[in-house]
Amino acid sequence: STDVLVEGVHFRLDWSTPEQVGHKAIAVNVADVAAMGAVPTGVLVGLACPAKTKLEVVDGLTNGMWREAARARIGLVGGDVVSSENLVISVTALGDLEGRSPVTRSGAMVGDVIAVCGRLGWAAAGLAVLGRGFRSPVSVVGAHRAPEPPYEAGPQAADAGATAMIDVSDGLLADLEHIATASSVGIDVRTDLLEVHQRLVDVGSALGADPRHWVLTGGEDHALAASFPDPRGVPDGWMVIGTVKRGQGVTVDGSPYEGPTGWQHWR
Repeated sequence: STDVLVEGVHFRLDWSTPEQVGHKAIAVNVADVAAMGAVPTGVLVGLACPAKTKLEVVDGLTNGMWREAARARIGLVGGDVVSSENLVISVTALGDLEGRSPVTRSGAMVGDVIAVCGRLGWAAAGLAVLGRGFRSPVSVVGAHRAPEPPYEAGPQAADAGATAMIDVSDGLLADLEHIATASSVGIDVRTDLLEVHQRLVDVGSALGADPRHWVLTGGEDHALAASFPDPRGVPDGWMVIGTVKRGQGVTVDGSPYEGPTGWQHWR
């Protein structure tokens, strides 16, 4: 899997330290490997940056990459460095299915349940806080700066019989839409099953925002979402939040969601 992070689009060095940006570059890529049910084995990094880039920025990026790679139990196994007008980081993540079939987006079936593992809405709340010019609460701002995907949950879900899986990078509803489209099914999310952490409630109250909207549409937490044929087979640490039904698209409590459902890259 390959993902590209561009300064000013995916990160800002006045909002995040170089270490946090390096951490994020690894996390968002390795999450894609986990979402196929694979165990990550290594990453290759392409770094393009202006000649005037300070050495401490490059060192910080590298240190952040190595620390997150260590958390994923992998190493940086190669890459390239080039000069460019803008700071761009391209990471290719490698993984091993260990004999399992890959869990794609196209396997969800009518009657499956939808479950998630990992945080939802935290990174979106952090982005909202930073956008208002604040730097706290640290917990939500940190979630935006340095996401922590549940890498081990991907192979765990595959072993438990997950029929489709994706990491939540664009927003829960937007990414479930990818599964629904690829699988030619409909998906209904139940808000009474979604966990809205009290910290998100507090931040939403302070900013005049609906924290449930962050949970439903916020991206960049890189939680995993998957469909399972039997709720009794959903692994520990996963939370059932909906069902797969006949039809198409994603609904919330049986109705279409009003407003944007997540990040759209070319909007």
